[in-house]
Amino acid sequence: MYSGSSDGEGHEPGGPARKIPPASSMLWVRNLRRYIGSGAGLGSEALMELETKRILLDIFKEKQQKNAEAGSIPSFYKKKPEEGSISHRVQRLAKYRFLKKQSDLLLNADDLDAMWVCLRENCVIDDATSAEKMNYEDFCHIASVCTEQIGPKCRRFFSPSNFMKFEKDESGRIAILPFYLYVMRTVSLTQARIDMSELDEDSDGFLQPHEMEAYIRGLIPNLAQLRDMPAAFVQMYCRIAAHKFFFFCDPHRRGKACIKKVLLSNCLQELMELHQESEEEVTDTEQAENWFSLTSAQRICDMFLGLDKDMNGTLSKQELREYADGTLTDIFIERVFDEHVRRGKSGGGNAREMDFESFLDFVLALENKDTPEGLTYLFRCLDLSGKGYLTTADIHTLFRDVHQKWIEGGNYELCIEDVRDEIWDMVKPADPLRITLADLLSCKQGGTVASMLIDVRGFWAHDNRENLLQEEEEPEEEG
Repeated sequence: MYSGSSDGEGHEPGGPARKIPPASSMLWVRNLRRYIGSGAGLGSEALMELETKRILLDIFKEKQQKNAEAGSIPSFYKKKPEEGSISHRVQRLAKYRFLKKQSDLLLNADDLDAMWVCLRENCVIDDATSAEKMNYEDFCHIASVCTEQIGPKCRRFFSPSNFMKFEKDESGRIAILPFYLYVMRTVSLTQARIDMSELDEDSDGFLQPHEMEAYIRGLIPNLAQLRDMPAAFVQMYCRIAAHKFFFFCDPHRRGKACIKKVLLSNCLQELMELHQESEEEVTDTEQAENWFSLTSAQRICDMFLGLDKDMNGTLSKQELREYADGTLTDIFIERVFDEHVRRGKSGGGNAREMDFESFLDFVLALENKDTPEGLTYLFRCLDLSGKGYLTTADIHTLFRDVHQKWIEGGNYELCIEDVRDEIWDMVKPADPLRITLADLLSCKQGGTVASMLIDVRGFWAHDNRENLLQEEEEPEEEG
Protein backbone atom coordinates (compact mmCIF):
# COMPACT_ATOMS: atom_id res chain seq x y z
CA MET A 1 0.00 0.00 0.00
CA TYR A 2 3.04 2.25 0.42
CA SER A 3 4.62 1.36 -2.91
CA GLY A 4 3.51 4.67 -4.42
CA SER A 5 5.41 7.91 -3.81
CA SER A 6 3.83 11.24 -2.91
CA ASP A 7 5.92 13.07 -5.49
CA GLY A 8 4.73 10.95 -8.37
CA GLU A 9 7.88 8.85 -8.80
CA GLY A 10 6.09 5.55 -8.12
CA HIS A 11 3.45 5.68 -10.83
CA GLU A 12 3.38 2.91 -13.43
CA PRO A 13 5.32 3.50 -16.66
CA GLY A 14 3.12 4.66 -19.40
CA GLY A 15 0.32 5.53 -16.99
CA PRO A 16 -0.95 9.05 -16.36
CA ALA A 17 1.14 11.15 -13.92
CA ARG A 18 -0.44 11.90 -10.55
CA LYS A 19 -0.91 15.63 -9.92
CA ILE A 20 0.15 17.07 -6.55
CA PRO A 21 -2.59 19.29 -5.11
CA PRO A 22 -1.61 22.85 -4.16
CA ALA A 23 -0.54 23.40 -0.55
CA SER A 24 -3.46 25.74 0.14
CA SER A 25 -5.94 22.93 -0.57
CA MET A 26 -4.44 20.51 1.95
CA LEU A 27 -6.38 20.25 5.17
CA TRP A 28 -3.33 20.04 7.45
CA VAL A 29 -1.86 23.22 5.86
CA ARG A 30 -5.09 25.12 6.43
CA ASN A 31 -5.27 23.96 10.02
CA LEU A 32 -1.61 24.93 10.69
CA ARG A 33 -2.09 28.40 9.23
CA ARG A 34 -5.22 28.90 11.32
CA TYR A 35 -3.32 27.78 14.42
CA ILE A 36 -0.37 30.13 13.80
CA GLY A 37 -2.65 33.04 12.89
CA SER A 38 -4.28 32.88 16.31
CA GLY A 39 -0.87 33.29 17.96
CA ALA A 40 -1.29 30.14 20.06
CA GLY A 41 1.53 28.30 18.33
CA LEU A 42 4.11 31.07 18.43
CA GLY A 43 7.11 31.40 20.71
CA SER A 44 7.37 34.00 23.45
CA GLU A 45 9.39 36.40 21.24
CA ALA A 46 6.85 36.30 18.42
CA LEU A 47 4.01 36.73 20.90
CA MET A 48 5.73 39.79 22.33
CA GLU A 49 6.06 41.26 18.85
CA LEU A 50 2.37 40.69 18.15
CA GLU A 51 1.43 42.23 21.48
CA THR A 52 3.66 45.27 20.75
CA LYS A 53 2.02 45.78 17.36
CA ARG A 54 -1.41 45.56 18.96
CA ILE A 55 -0.54 48.16 21.62
CA LEU A 56 0.99 50.55 19.08
CA LEU A 57 -2.08 50.16 16.87
CA ASP A 58 -4.36 50.99 19.80
CA ILE A 59 -2.26 54.08 20.62
CA PHE A 60 -2.37 55.19 17.00
CA LYS A 61 -6.15 54.79 16.84
CA GLU A 62 -6.54 56.68 20.11
CA LYS A 63 -4.45 59.61 18.78
CA GLN A 64 -6.43 59.64 15.55
CA GLN A 65 -9.66 59.82 17.53
CA LYS A 66 -8.35 62.67 19.69
CA ASN A 67 -7.22 64.62 16.62
CA ALA A 68 -10.61 64.17 15.02
CA GLU A 69 -12.34 65.41 18.17
CA ALA A 70 -9.97 68.38 18.56
CA GLY A 71 -10.63 69.67 15.04
CA SER A 72 -8.33 70.44 12.11
CA ILE A 73 -5.74 72.48 14.06
CA PRO A 74 -2.86 70.18 15.11
CA SER A 75 -0.92 70.50 18.34
CA PHE A 76 2.07 72.80 17.87
CA TYR A 77 3.40 72.92 21.42
CA LYS A 78 4.66 70.00 23.45
CA LYS A 79 5.75 70.55 27.01
CA LYS A 80 9.34 69.53 27.65
CA PRO A 81 9.84 66.77 30.23
CA GLU A 82 10.60 67.96 33.74
CA GLU A 83 14.12 67.73 35.09
CA GLY A 84 14.65 64.38 36.81
CA SER A 85 11.50 62.77 35.45
CA ILE A 86 11.53 59.32 33.86
CA SER A 87 10.88 60.73 30.38
CA HIS A 88 13.72 63.23 30.84
CA ARG A 89 16.13 60.50 31.90
CA VAL A 90 15.10 58.26 29.01
CA GLN A 91 15.56 61.15 26.60
CA ARG A 92 19.05 61.89 27.91
CA LEU A 93 20.04 58.22 27.82
CA ALA A 94 18.76 57.82 24.24
CA LYS A 95 20.63 60.96 23.20
CA TYR A 96 23.84 59.75 24.87
CA ARG A 97 23.64 56.34 23.16
CA PHE A 98 22.91 57.86 19.78
CA LEU A 99 25.80 60.32 19.97
CA LYS A 100 28.11 57.57 21.26
CA LYS A 101 27.17 55.40 18.29
CA GLN A 102 27.80 58.26 15.85
CA SER A 103 31.14 59.01 17.51
CA ASP A 104 32.24 55.37 17.21
CA LEU A 105 31.61 55.53 13.45
CA LEU A 106 34.04 58.43 13.01
CA LEU A 107 37.60 58.05 11.79
CA ASN A 108 40.24 59.00 14.36
CA ALA A 109 43.63 60.58 13.68
CA ASP A 110 45.33 57.19 13.17
CA ASP A 111 42.61 56.13 10.73
CA LEU A 112 43.07 59.30 8.71
CA ASP A 113 46.83 58.78 8.59
CA ALA A 114 46.34 55.20 7.43
CA MET A 115 43.92 56.36 4.71
CA TRP A 116 46.45 58.94 3.46
CA VAL A 117 49.13 56.23 3.25
CA CYS A 118 46.75 53.98 1.28
CA LEU A 119 45.89 56.80 -1.10
CA ARG A 120 49.54 57.62 -1.79
CA GLU A 121 50.63 54.00 -2.20
CA ASN A 122 47.89 53.14 -4.70
CA CYS A 123 47.69 56.32 -6.81
CA VAL A 124 49.43 57.26 -10.07
CA ILE A 125 51.55 60.31 -10.83
CA ASP A 126 50.33 62.62 -13.59
CA ASP A 127 53.24 63.14 -16.02
CA ALA A 128 52.12 66.65 -16.93
CA THR A 129 51.43 68.11 -13.48
CA SER A 130 53.16 65.60 -11.16
CA ALA A 131 49.90 65.47 -9.18
CA GLU A 132 48.88 62.27 -7.42
CA LYS A 133 45.66 60.97 -8.98
CA MET A 134 43.41 57.92 -9.12
CA ASN A 135 40.81 56.63 -11.53
CA TYR A 136 37.64 54.83 -10.48
CA GLU A 137 39.32 51.40 -10.50
CA ASP A 138 42.05 52.73 -8.21
CA PHE A 139 39.35 54.33 -6.09
CA CYS A 140 37.57 50.99 -5.61
CA HIS A 141 40.85 49.18 -4.91
CA ILE A 142 41.83 51.77 -2.28
CA ALA A 143 38.38 51.38 -0.73
CA SER A 144 39.02 47.64 -0.31
CA VAL A 145 42.49 48.20 1.16
CA CYS A 146 41.23 50.86 3.58
CA THR A 147 38.33 48.66 4.66
CA GLU A 148 40.75 45.84 5.47
CA GLN A 149 43.16 48.08 7.39
CA ILE A 150 40.78 50.57 9.04
CA GLY A 151 37.42 48.84 9.06
CA PRO A 152 34.00 49.28 7.47
CA LYS A 153 33.54 52.78 8.92
CA CYS A 154 35.63 54.28 6.08
CA ARG A 155 33.55 52.59 3.37
CA ARG A 156 30.98 55.42 3.15
CA PHE A 157 33.60 57.84 1.83
CA PHE A 158 34.29 55.61 -1.18
CA SER A 159 30.85 55.70 -2.77
CA PRO A 160 30.44 56.35 -6.52
CA SER A 161 28.59 59.60 -5.76
CA ASN A 162 31.59 60.89 -3.79
CA PHE A 163 33.93 60.09 -6.66
CA MET A 164 31.70 62.09 -9.02
CA LYS A 165 31.89 65.18 -6.78
CA PHE A 166 35.50 65.90 -7.72
CA GLU A 167 36.93 67.43 -10.86
CA LYS A 168 38.27 64.85 -13.30
CA ASP A 169 40.95 65.15 -15.97
CA GLU A 170 40.67 63.89 -19.55
CA SER A 171 41.48 60.36 -18.34
CA GLY A 172 38.69 60.39 -15.77
CA ARG A 173 41.06 60.65 -12.78
CA ILE A 174 40.69 62.76 -9.65
CA ALA A 175 43.43 64.17 -7.42
CA ILE A 176 43.84 62.38 -4.10
CA LEU A 177 44.54 65.53 -2.07
CA PRO A 178 41.09 67.19 -2.54
CA PHE A 179 39.45 63.85 -1.73
CA TYR A 180 41.48 63.46 1.46
CA LEU A 181 40.71 67.04 2.51
CA TYR A 182 37.03 66.31 1.92
CA VAL A 183 37.23 63.29 4.24
CA MET A 184 39.04 65.32 6.91
CA ARG A 185 36.51 68.17 6.75
CA THR A 186 33.56 65.75 6.91
CA VAL A 187 35.02 64.06 9.97
CA SER A 188 35.82 67.41 11.59
CA LEU A 189 32.32 68.82 11.03
CA THR A 190 30.66 65.61 12.22
CA GLN A 191 32.75 65.62 15.38
CA ALA A 192 31.88 69.29 15.94
CA ARG A 193 28.19 68.52 15.55
CA ILE A 194 28.42 65.66 18.05
CA ASP A 195 30.24 67.89 20.55
CA MET A 196 27.69 70.69 20.17
CA SER A 197 24.76 68.27 20.43
CA GLU A 198 26.16 66.95 23.73
CA LEU A 199 26.09 70.51 25.09
CA ASP A 200 22.56 71.16 23.79
CA GLU A 201 20.77 70.66 27.09
CA ASP A 202 17.19 70.79 25.79
CA SER A 203 18.02 68.92 22.54
CA ASP A 204 16.26 71.47 20.32
CA GLY A 205 19.11 71.85 17.81
CA PHE A 206 20.10 75.29 19.13
CA LEU A 207 22.91 76.49 21.39
CA GLN A 208 22.47 79.17 24.00
CA PRO A 209 25.37 81.55 24.80
CA HIS A 210 26.62 79.59 27.82
CA GLU A 211 26.53 76.36 25.78
CA MET A 212 28.51 77.97 22.96
CA GLU A 213 31.04 79.27 25.44
CA ALA A 214 31.40 75.77 26.91
CA TYR A 215 32.06 74.36 23.43
CA ILE A 216 34.79 76.94 22.75
CA ARG A 217 36.29 76.33 26.21
CA GLY A 218 36.60 72.64 25.35
CA LEU A 219 38.40 73.46 22.10
CA ILE A 220 41.08 75.70 23.63
CA PRO A 221 43.49 72.86 24.65
CA ASN A 222 43.38 71.48 21.08
CA LEU A 223 44.05 74.82 19.32
CA ALA A 224 47.79 75.38 19.00
CA GLN A 225 47.60 79.18 19.07
CA LEU A 226 45.47 79.25 22.25
CA ARG A 227 47.26 76.71 24.46
CA ASP A 228 49.31 79.36 26.25
CA MET A 229 46.29 81.52 27.08
CA PRO A 230 46.37 82.83 30.67
CA ALA A 231 43.83 80.98 32.80
CA ALA A 232 42.40 84.27 34.07
CA PHE A 233 41.53 85.33 30.50
CA VAL A 234 39.76 82.12 29.42
CA GLN A 235 36.27 83.18 30.51
CA MET A 236 36.54 86.57 28.80
CA TYR A 237 37.95 84.97 25.65
CA CYS A 238 35.05 82.48 25.43
CA ARG A 239 32.60 85.35 25.85
CA ILE A 240 34.19 87.34 23.01
CA ALA A 241 34.55 84.33 20.71
CA ALA A 242 30.98 83.08 21.26
CA HIS A 243 29.57 86.52 20.51
CA LYS A 244 30.72 86.39 16.89
CA PHE A 245 28.81 83.15 16.35
CA PHE A 246 25.63 84.78 17.66
CA PHE A 247 26.17 87.97 15.65
CA PHE A 248 26.23 85.97 12.40
CA CYS A 249 24.08 82.93 13.26
CA ASP A 250 21.37 84.61 15.35
CA PRO A 251 20.29 87.59 13.23
CA HIS A 252 16.95 87.97 15.03
CA ARG A 253 18.68 88.11 18.44
CA ARG A 254 16.64 85.29 19.96
CA GLY A 255 19.52 84.27 22.22
CA LYS A 256 20.16 80.92 20.52
CA ALA A 257 22.07 79.84 17.41
CA CYS A 258 21.11 76.92 15.18
CA ILE A 259 23.77 74.19 15.30
CA LYS A 260 23.48 73.51 11.55
CA LYS A 261 23.97 77.20 10.79
CA VAL A 262 26.99 77.35 13.09
CA LEU A 263 28.59 74.38 11.34
CA LEU A 264 28.12 75.96 7.90
CA SER A 265 29.26 79.45 8.94
CA ASN A 266 32.65 80.96 8.18
CA CYS A 267 33.05 81.60 11.92
CA LEU A 268 33.75 77.94 12.70
CA GLN A 269 36.27 77.72 9.85
CA GLU A 270 37.99 80.87 11.15
CA LEU A 271 38.14 79.37 14.63
CA MET A 272 39.63 76.12 13.33
CA GLU A 273 42.44 78.05 11.62
CA LEU A 274 43.97 78.39 15.07
CA HIS A 275 45.03 74.73 14.81
CA GLN A 276 48.09 75.96 12.89
CA GLU A 277 51.27 75.91 14.90
CA SER A 278 52.96 79.23 15.68
CA GLU A 279 56.11 78.00 13.96
CA GLU A 280 54.31 78.08 10.63
CA GLU A 281 54.97 81.81 10.36
CA VAL A 282 51.54 83.10 11.29
CA THR A 283 52.07 86.85 11.04
CA ASP A 284 50.84 89.38 13.58
CA THR A 285 48.59 90.87 10.89
CA GLU A 286 46.91 87.51 10.26
CA GLN A 287 46.41 87.00 13.99
CA ALA A 288 44.89 90.47 14.38
CA GLU A 289 42.51 89.86 11.47
CA ASN A 290 41.25 86.60 12.97
CA TRP A 291 38.60 87.52 15.54
CA PHE A 292 39.24 84.28 17.45
CA SER A 293 42.98 84.80 17.90
CA LEU A 294 44.30 85.67 21.33
CA THR A 295 45.77 88.88 19.92
CA SER A 296 42.37 90.01 18.63
CA ALA A 297 40.54 89.19 21.87
CA GLN A 298 43.06 91.13 23.92
CA ARG A 299 42.78 94.03 21.46
CA ILE A 300 38.99 94.16 21.96
CA CYS A 301 39.35 94.16 25.75
CA ASP A 302 42.03 96.85 25.71
CA MET A 303 39.91 98.97 23.37
CA PHE A 304 36.86 98.78 25.65
CA LEU A 305 38.89 99.52 28.78
CA GLY A 306 40.60 102.45 27.03
CA LEU A 307 37.25 103.99 26.08
CA ASP A 308 35.68 103.43 29.52
CA LYS A 309 37.14 106.54 31.14
CA ASP A 310 34.96 106.42 34.28
CA MET A 311 35.55 102.63 34.59
CA ASN A 312 31.91 101.82 35.28
CA GLY A 313 31.81 98.87 32.87
CA THR A 314 29.73 100.67 30.22
CA LEU A 315 30.33 103.31 27.55
CA SER A 316 28.51 106.59 27.26
CA LYS A 317 27.98 108.39 23.97
CA GLN A 318 30.86 110.73 24.75
CA GLU A 319 33.19 107.83 25.48
CA LEU A 320 32.18 105.95 22.31
CA ARG A 321 32.94 109.04 20.19
CA GLU A 322 36.64 108.38 20.86
CA TYR A 323 36.41 105.05 19.00
CA ALA A 324 38.73 104.88 15.96
CA ASP A 325 40.43 108.15 16.94
CA GLY A 326 37.13 110.04 16.80
CA THR A 327 36.54 109.66 13.05
CA LEU A 328 32.93 108.45 13.41
CA THR A 329 30.24 111.11 13.09
CA ASP A 330 28.13 112.30 16.01
CA ILE A 331 24.85 111.50 14.28
CA PHE A 332 25.98 107.90 13.73
CA ILE A 333 26.88 107.49 17.42
CA GLU A 334 23.45 108.86 18.34
CA ARG A 335 21.75 106.43 16.00
CA VAL A 336 23.74 103.48 17.38
CA PHE A 337 22.43 104.25 20.86
CA ASP A 338 18.89 104.71 19.53
CA GLU A 339 18.80 101.40 17.68
CA HIS A 340 21.19 99.01 19.41
CA VAL A 341 21.64 100.07 23.03
CA ARG A 342 19.06 99.17 25.65
CA ARG A 343 17.80 101.82 28.02
CA GLY A 344 18.98 101.62 31.63
CA LYS A 345 16.73 100.34 34.41
CA SER A 346 16.31 103.79 35.93
CA GLY A 347 14.95 105.20 32.65
CA GLY A 348 15.77 108.52 31.06
CA GLY A 349 18.14 109.31 28.23
CA ASN A 350 21.15 109.80 30.48
CA ALA A 351 20.84 106.24 31.84
CA ARG A 352 21.39 104.64 28.45
CA GLU A 353 24.97 103.35 28.12
CA MET A 354 26.56 100.63 25.99
CA ASP A 355 27.50 97.40 27.76
CA PHE A 356 30.25 95.02 26.62
CA GLU A 357 27.92 92.78 24.56
CA SER A 358 26.55 95.77 22.65
CA PHE A 359 30.11 96.98 22.12
CA LEU A 360 31.03 93.61 20.60
CA ASP A 361 28.08 93.95 18.18
CA PHE A 362 29.26 97.47 17.34
CA VAL A 363 32.83 96.37 16.58
CA LEU A 364 31.71 93.32 14.61
CA ALA A 365 29.41 95.44 12.44
CA LEU A 366 32.13 98.00 11.67
CA GLU A 367 34.73 95.31 10.92
CA ASN A 368 32.34 93.31 8.72
CA LYS A 369 30.50 96.07 6.84
CA ASP A 370 30.36 94.06 3.61
CA THR A 371 28.49 91.13 5.16
CA PRO A 372 24.67 91.03 5.24
CA GLU A 373 24.71 90.92 9.05
CA GLY A 374 27.06 93.90 9.42
CA LEU A 375 25.25 95.93 6.79
CA THR A 376 21.88 95.18 8.40
CA TYR A 377 23.20 96.54 11.70
CA LEU A 378 24.48 99.73 10.04
CA PHE A 379 21.40 100.24 7.87
CA ARG A 380 19.19 100.54 10.95
CA CYS A 381 21.43 103.42 12.05
CA LEU A 382 21.38 105.06 8.60
CA ASP A 383 17.58 104.83 8.34
CA LEU A 384 16.94 108.03 10.30
CA SER A 385 13.15 107.84 10.17
CA GLY A 386 12.74 104.08 10.42
CA LYS A 387 10.96 103.90 7.06
CA GLY A 388 13.01 100.98 5.72
CA TYR A 389 14.74 103.07 3.03
CA LEU A 390 17.05 106.06 2.60
CA THR A 391 16.06 109.21 0.73
CA THR A 392 18.21 112.00 -0.66
CA ALA A 393 17.41 114.00 2.48
CA ASP A 394 18.77 111.16 4.67
CA ILE A 395 21.99 111.00 2.63
CA HIS A 396 22.40 114.78 2.88
CA THR A 397 21.86 114.74 6.65
CA LEU A 398 24.24 111.84 7.25
CA PHE A 399 27.03 113.19 5.06
CA ARG A 400 26.81 116.67 6.54
CA ASP A 401 28.71 115.51 9.65
CA VAL A 402 31.30 113.73 7.49
CA HIS A 403 31.75 116.92 5.49
CA GLN A 404 32.30 118.92 8.67
CA LYS A 405 35.04 116.56 9.92
CA TRP A 406 36.51 116.54 6.40
CA ILE A 407 36.91 120.31 6.37
CA GLU A 408 38.22 120.35 9.97
CA GLY A 409 40.95 117.96 8.82
CA GLY A 410 42.25 120.53 6.33
CA ASN A 411 40.98 118.83 3.17
CA TYR A 412 39.59 120.48 0.05
CA GLU A 413 36.01 121.75 -0.17
CA LEU A 414 33.33 119.23 -1.12
CA CYS A 415 29.94 119.53 -2.73
CA ILE A 416 27.51 117.38 -0.76
CA GLU A 417 25.18 117.08 -3.75
CA ASP A 418 28.00 115.60 -5.86
CA VAL A 419 28.71 112.96 -3.20
CA ARG A 420 25.01 112.18 -2.96
CA ASP A 421 24.80 111.65 -6.72
CA GLU A 422 27.91 109.46 -6.62
CA ILE A 423 26.33 107.25 -3.97
CA TRP A 424 23.21 106.91 -6.10
CA ASP A 425 25.35 105.90 -9.08
CA MET A 426 27.19 103.33 -6.96
CA VAL A 427 24.03 101.73 -5.59
CA LYS A 428 21.76 101.98 -8.65
CA PRO A 429 18.59 101.41 -6.56
CA ALA A 430 15.55 99.70 -8.04
CA ASP A 431 13.50 102.76 -7.08
CA PRO A 432 15.36 105.91 -8.19
CA LEU A 433 13.92 107.88 -5.27
CA ARG A 434 15.00 105.60 -2.39
CA ILE A 435 17.75 103.18 -1.35
CA THR A 436 16.76 100.02 0.53
CA LEU A 437 18.85 97.46 2.36
CA ALA A 438 18.30 95.05 -0.53
CA ASP A 439 19.78 97.67 -2.90
CA LEU A 440 22.90 98.00 -0.74
CA LEU A 441 23.33 94.24 -0.58
CA SER A 442 22.84 93.69 -4.31
CA CYS A 443 25.17 96.48 -5.45
CA LYS A 444 28.16 94.80 -3.70
CA GLN A 445 29.35 98.22 -2.50
CA GLY A 446 27.10 98.59 0.53
CA GLY A 447 30.02 98.52 2.97
CA THR A 448 31.79 101.33 1.09
CA VAL A 449 28.63 103.44 1.00
CA ALA A 450 28.09 102.93 4.73
CA SER A 451 31.70 103.95 5.47
CA MET A 452 31.30 107.12 3.41
CA LEU A 453 28.25 108.14 5.45
CA ILE A 454 29.47 107.38 8.99
CA ASP A 455 33.27 107.70 9.01
CA VAL A 456 35.45 110.49 7.63
CA ARG A 457 38.32 108.01 7.34
CA GLY A 458 36.09 105.75 5.27
CA PHE A 459 35.25 108.61 2.93
CA TRP A 460 38.93 109.53 2.66
CA ALA A 461 39.77 105.92 1.71
CA HIS A 462 37.11 106.01 -1.02
CA ASP A 463 38.27 109.41 -2.30
CA ASN A 464 41.89 108.18 -2.48
CA ARG A 465 41.14 104.62 -3.64
CA GLU A 466 43.23 104.91 -6.81
CA ASN A 467 46.31 106.12 -4.95
CA LEU A 468 45.88 103.43 -2.29
CA LEU A 469 45.53 100.74 -4.96
CA GLN A 470 48.69 101.97 -6.66
CA GLU A 471 50.61 101.88 -3.36
CA GLU A 472 49.51 98.27 -2.81
CA GLU A 473 50.64 97.23 -6.30
CA GLU A 474 54.11 98.84 -6.11
CA PRO A 475 55.50 96.56 -3.34
CA GLU A 476 54.25 93.49 -5.27
CA GLU A 477 56.11 94.64 -8.41
CA GLU A 478 59.31 95.25 -6.40
CA GLY A 479 59.04 91.81 -4.83
